[in-house]
Amino acid sequence: MKAIYSLCSTLFFTLGSCDSSTKAYKNGDIIFQISLSAQSKAIQLATQSQYSHCGIIYQKGNEYFVFEAVQPVKLTPLKEWIARGENHHYVIKRLKNAQSILSPKVLVSMQKEGEKLRGKKYDIYFGWDDQRIYCSELIWKIYKRGANIEIGKLQKLKDFDLDNEVVREKLKERYGKTIPLNEKVISPASIFDDSQLIEVGRN
Repeated sequence: MKAIYSLCSTLFFTLGSCDSSTKAYKNGDIIFQISLSAQSKAIQLATQSQYSHCGIIYQKGNEYFVFEAVQPVKLTPLKEWIARGENHHYVIKRLKNAQSILSPKVLVSMQKEGEKLRGKKYDIYFGWDDQRIYCSELIWKIYKRGANIEIGKLQKLKDFDLDNEVVREKLKERYGKTIPLNEKVISPASIFDDSQLIEVGRN
């Protein structure tokens, strides 16, 4: 157990010692961008949101990373992650009471939950099981399982705007004629709009 705690602690910077006034980023911050992926436009239209991709910021040593669900779930250097988005634009959000809620113990728990999902393939079908993972699902499950906090509102696929031609084409490409309209889904937009979060940075 001590070995696991030590391993996790090396990924999370000096847990609990950093103040938001002296650090631009904190472990557990959620970062959003406009992805340049083939499905990005469909996600924006279906969720009526500017942002189509998100991840969790971690620090390892003196370097910042984004833990994200791409292909596969992995840590990506923050600078590389930002450069990959449209116009290098991003927004960072944080729990309003992160200083008290995201204690060293909770952060380690979140890290351990994330490690269980590391290496999983990206889920182009947006299923809710853990066999494959998509970006906002990764964030929701890490916060729920590691901190017992639900960030964003769970919805069903049918709750989104599926009428746009771009969205319909993407659904047809992924599912054919059998669209799982009742599949449980968490969107980047739902996480972004959660009232528990406050904006702490953008570019």
